[in-house]
Amino acid sequence: MNVTLGLVQMGMVSAPADNLATAERLIREIAAKGAQIVCLPEMFTTLYFCRTQDPDAFDLAEPIPGPTTDALCTLAKELAVVIVAPYFEKRMGGLYHNTASIIDADGTLLGKYRKMHIPQDPGFEEKFYFTPGDLGFRVWDTRYGRIGVLICWDQWFPEGARLAALAGAQILFYPTAIGWLPSEKAELGVAQLNAWQTVQCAHAVANGCTVAAVNRVGTEGETEFWGHSFVADTYGRRVVEGGEGAELLLHTVDLDAQEEFRRWWPFLRDRRIDAYGDITKRAID
Repeated sequence: MNVTLGLVQMGMVSAPADNLATAERLIREIAAKGAQIVCLPEMFTTLYFCRTQDPDAFDLAEPIPGPTTDALCTLAKELAVVIVAPYFEKRMGGLYHNTASIIDADGTLLGKYRKMHIPQDPGFEEKFYFTPGDLGFRVWDTRYGRIGVLICWDQWFPEGARLAALAGAQILFYPTAIGWLPSEKAELGVAQLNAWQTVQCAHAVANGCTVAAVNRVGTEGETEFWGHSFVADTYGRRVVEGGEGAELLLHTVDLDAQEEFRRWWPFLRDRRIDAYGDITKRAID
């Protein structure tokens, strides 16, 4: 069985309605090229407001389901595509999440994933805005395969990828907003990009699944979002990769070949689950 992934690497503007309209246009375009599962970048409806701490930014959040999911559910049904749509969720007054909605090809809102790992760094002030996710690392059976969805900072933690794989995920999507700061790019830019790609390629190998990372592009304030969205196969090869501008990326995954990989490289079989109890501790003192 083959499934074609569509990665929408795009930049954002200040008006959420304009970003939604752009996303809808690009989803139509990539679906026309054959994409069956389409993933948008992290918080695609807004600029990356987490560069600073601004309480007015909470006004950008909306409930799920809400107007954005309503529009994308209609589009998914029309085009018969699965859509991964990540944006700022208002759960209730004073409680907000960085969330991805998963919409099946018949327009059904299958569920949502709330970002579990929340960073706090210069230019990435996410702990001010986002409550850590409380839904766990979930997977969804879509028309075109079983997928897991994690978000950006989750990329650095092997535990999330492993748990999604153990739940049966065939493809892991990582919608993302990551970039360079001018004070670091000259010295560390290449190394940072390499680390970001390498850790996710390792998730693909260790779990015998495909990994698709979908980043935003453009400069917002001082942050230069680096793009370079990619798909990694089960050998950790970047089989498709974008540049640093807006573009659409397509890749077809052979799920039968992926199953064959797991039979010959049975990492899940050989796990010593009897010896991993300490993994739930903060540190082993």
